[in-house]
Amino acid sequence: MTGAAGPGWRAAVPVCAVVLAAGEGTRLRPLTERLPKALCPVGNVALLDRALDRLAGLGLTGPDRVAVNACYLGGQVVAHVGRRAHLSVEPGDPLGTAGGLGNLRDWIAGRGVLVGNADAYLADPQAPPGPDVAALLDGWDGRSVRLLGQPAADRSEPGTFDGHRFVGLSLLPWHRVGELPATFGDLVRAVWRPAEAAGELTVVPYRGTFFDTGTPADYLAANLHAAGGGSLVDRTATVTGRVERSVVGAGAVVRGLVTRAVLWPGATVGPRERLTDAIRADGGMTVPAGPIRAAGTEAPSGTSSMGDDADERRNVP
Repeated sequence: MTGAAGPGWRAAVPVCAVVLAAGEGTRLRPLTERLPKALCPVGNVALLDRALDRLAGLGLTGPDRVAVNACYLGGQVVAHVGRRAHLSVEPGDPLGTAGGLGNLRDWIAGRGVLVGNADAYLADPQAPPGPDVAALLDGWDGRSVRLLGQPAADRSEPGTFDGHRFVGLSLLPWHRVGELPATFGDLVRAVWRPAEAAGELTVVPYRGTFFDTGTPADYLAANLHAAGGGSLVDRTATVTGRVERSVVGAGAVVRGLVTRAVLWPGATVGPRERLTDAIRADGGMTVPAGPIRAAGTEAPSGTSSMGDDADERRNVP
């Protein structure tokens, strides 16, 4: 069988990629009542675009090699992706991380598959997107399961793999994907734990910063990280007030004080307002972010980073 290669990696078998973008993002409500989680901006770039850019940095582009699944507010995802990737629109409720791959079985068609969560924010100051995760693919034999991970604060905590927390990307062989049904299921139970029990799972360490962006606090923290310790203001925004350690989107207006906050495109802060530790969308919708978790620390109780929907996250074995 012909192998596969890309910038910084070489595998023994052909590899395709799937970005999981079907989840509802319930923990980010009410923000995700109007915008699917995968399209929420981090550093003024949609999370889904960040995921596709990372795959492009690995040499994985186009509808023959990259697929995106969609369900919740799926029309927005479909329109946003356009012809950049193969689209798998799931009917009814999202199929979960395993069911989403099962629904793509005919497209995957015998290849290994790199699976990424659209809500994973990854950044390594020593390598650009793509090369920063190339070690996950390099030297892969096409038989084992690989997870991208970071050491857990407590190596024995539930939901860890070899003492590591999963950080958004996994590499799966066809023999474990080909039997997945197109019904609701999660990769933890259907693929990862069985592979671990068989001695066929390896964790590849990620040295950069990771946030799963699933909660307002982590979403804000990812934005502040993307701003590089300062502020990131779109050139079309209007700022007559003051912006401190914040991200301001296209067409937003700041007339008051904004500190450690995210303004979505078209959002407004009035002249007498002080917006702090919050996310604001257009129309005045404001979501408090609460305590911000530092990158690489233990996730708050009740959250994890195992899949693309909140129900799966709360039930990781």
